[in-house]
Amino acid sequence: MAPAIMIAADAPKLSSANTGFMLICSALVLIMTPGLAFFYGGMVRVKSTLNMLMMSFISIGIVTILWVLYGFSMAFGTDSGHIVGWNSDWLGMSNVGLTQLWDGYTIPIFVFMVFQMMFAIITPALISGALADRVKFTAWSLFVALWATVVYFPVAHWVWGTGGWAFDLGVIDFAGGTAVHINAGAAALGVILVIGKRVGFKKDPMRPHSLPLVMLGAGLLWFGWFGFNAGSWLGNDDGVGALMFVNTQVATAAAMLAWLAYEKIRHGAFTTLGAASGAVAGLVAITPSGGAVSPLGAIAVGVIAGVLCAMAVGLKYRFGYDDSLDVVGVHLVGGVVGSLLIGLFASGHGQSDVEGLFYGGGMTQFWKQCAGVFAVLAYSLVASAILAFLIDKTIGMRVTEDEEVAGIDQAEHAETAYDFSGAGGGVVGSAGPAVAATETKKVDA
Repeated sequence: MAPAIMIAADAPKLSSANTGFMLICSALVLIMTPGLAFFYGGMVRVKSTLNMLMMSFISIGIVTILWVLYGFSMAFGTDSGHIVGWNSDWLGMSNVGLTQLWDGYTIPIFVFMVFQMMFAIITPALISGALADRVKFTAWSLFVALWATVVYFPVAHWVWGTGGWAFDLGVIDFAGGTAVHINAGAAALGVILVIGKRVGFKKDPMRPHSLPLVMLGAGLLWFGWFGFNAGSWLGNDDGVGALMFVNTQVATAAAMLAWLAYEKIRHGAFTTLGAASGAVAGLVAITPSGGAVSPLGAIAVGVIAGVLCAMAVGLKYRFGYDDSLDVVGVHLVGGVVGSLLIGLFASGHGQSDVEGLFYGGGMTQFWKQCAGVFAVLAYSLVASAILAFLIDKTIGMRVTEDEEVAGIDQAEHAETAYDFSGAGGGVVGSAGPAVAATETKKVDA
């Protein structure tokens, strides 16, 4: 009986501290999706603002329901062929006890499930920025449901699920460089290659209509990202989550400064859009690597990602693909950079004892990272393009050219973001004209 008693004594027990921490982190990750909506919403033209906001918000509704019904089971259930998971007890989460713990941890299954739900929500929302101005809302909603099922749920199992091939290979992805950012960035590229360019791409000005909205969104993303990253250790017992918190701040700051420096040298100005984009690039790059590198390594990750992502956003003009809001340039490139740099900068003193090339570990981990990065990239790119093609050939992906030119907000949502009817000039019988006339006389005098 002694061994059994020892096992029972050493078994994890529910920690109210870790449980509370993870619920807060889950809420922080959820706020990232509205933050993303503001970030993207400010970057588009006025006539597309509401559609951009809605493309993020609808993901909250659709993915939440799918995750509870079967998504969590596919991502984290019992492994099948190292490709996908399944657990019939988790269908609808109807056979899970309130205090039943996530295996090996001190938090309930419900808490782990809802934390991972927020990751599943924001990942398809990231794709939407590449498709601004031109996609039917019904087609986008259907794409979100299909993409989550066919791409995100299996890839999450590859990377984080017990038995997933990337997990077993030893690919390091602390919080989603492959499963979230490369996955979404490659999907964005696959879809835009199918649906084509916006009307007027490279001809008409397509500047952001509200840079304050962009900065607000970037700030919310930065704030919520601490839950996204630090929470991914699922507890606060050994300091790794604290390291990830510090590295998230450090890399983001470094990337923002690096992007601005590149921008000043290349274009002669420090822009608010560059500051916001650089911060997001740093957040993306540190997401897979922050638990494996030191704070000095995080600075290196941020600087490299800031410069390379700033360079990458211009590739769409050279190669002719219309990535409206630079999802490929920031999320795909940033995810690849952050994931591969683990093979160089892993210190061996963070989430594991794995050491990168610069710490004496050779190239072993780098090649493992390459396997994870390029497998996810290729699968998501191809699968997403096929899904977009099928939807386009059935219900159609794009609004009409006239609707796109007039404004997708009015066509798809029967609303506009800003109502100017009550601003400006007066109406007949109001005091407006009289005041204007008085002011004119004063000027003439």
